[in-house]
Amino acid sequence: MAFSDERIIREQIIPYLALPVRKLVAGLPGEDLTRLEEIRLRCGKPVLLKIGERDISIDPRGNLTTKISEGYRVEQDDIYRTIAAISDNSLYAFEEEIRRGYITLRGGHRVGLAGQIVMKKDEVKTIKDFGSLVFRVAREVKNCAEPLLHHVVPPGRQGPLNTILISPPGCGKTTLLRDLARLLSNGNGLVQPVNVAVIDERSELAGCYMGVPQLDVGPRTDVLDACPKAAGMIMALRSLSPRVIITDEIGRREDVDAVVECLNAGVTVITSAHAANAAELQKRPLLSEMLERGAFKTGIVLSRRYGPGSVASIERWG
Repeated sequence: MAFSDERIIREQIIPYLALPVRKLVAGLPGEDLTRLEEIRLRCGKPVLLKIGERDISIDPRGNLTTKISEGYRVEQDDIYRTIAAISDNSLYAFEEEIRRGYITLRGGHRVGLAGQIVMKKDEVKTIKDFGSLVFRVAREVKNCAEPLLHHVVPPGRQGPLNTILISPPGCGKTTLLRDLARLLSNGNGLVQPVNVAVIDERSELAGCYMGVPQLDVGPRTDVLDACPKAAGMIMALRSLSPRVIITDEIGRREDVDAVVECLNAGVTVITSAHAANAAELQKRPLLSEMLERGAFKTGIVLSRRYGPGSVASIERWG
């Protein structure tokens, strides 16, 4: 697995970097590349890497350093050459993704974009004069959701319960949702395989590249990529005949209405929401309303106490 992770970084991330940065990152030891999670390029600032839990820089000689000020300083040309590489010298072809603030690479990795925002009629039209880029490495953690399955599909039940993962940012809920989609789609000793629809508004769950999932979400899974959650849930309900719909981070009025419509049609919804615990979740009016309407039967509260994806508590409603 470690060798595979290193190869992914070398083949799917490093080639897009401008040459000065590429040489520095390519020279890192394999053990650091296998744990690389982010590369942040900010014009005029030191390059920043997230390796495991550490934020660290790399100096002009290729040495990792915790003294960020000693890191290689990214030049405007580095930004432009990196943008040219990830867009294949055709920003126009990526216009819609740029408008959403990121470009997805082959392999499901995402490059977040920052710069001057161009508005048109109160909406973002595009980004120009790029000032910083954030490479986020997409990694699967297969079977990480297996410990959750008996909460999602209790013993004696034929199918999964409507479930919401509750966690602060950075606790692994997206990774767990992805693996739940894969497990439910494949089936195992606890569950029969079912048709799953993934509504992937930010292209994080399936990591689609040109419409094709780059991450394993299972053989019976259909993905609506870059689709607003509410619209996607209704589209899936009407045209894909899913048994389960999975999406990430609900919270808007239209999301609530779409979830209720899915439940009324007998389709299970598994999703997530930002909150430290169930009590905090219930203080948010729309999510509290969903609980009062019986939308969810199970809440799985996550933490980082024992690493991302740790289960802090299980909530049952109704």
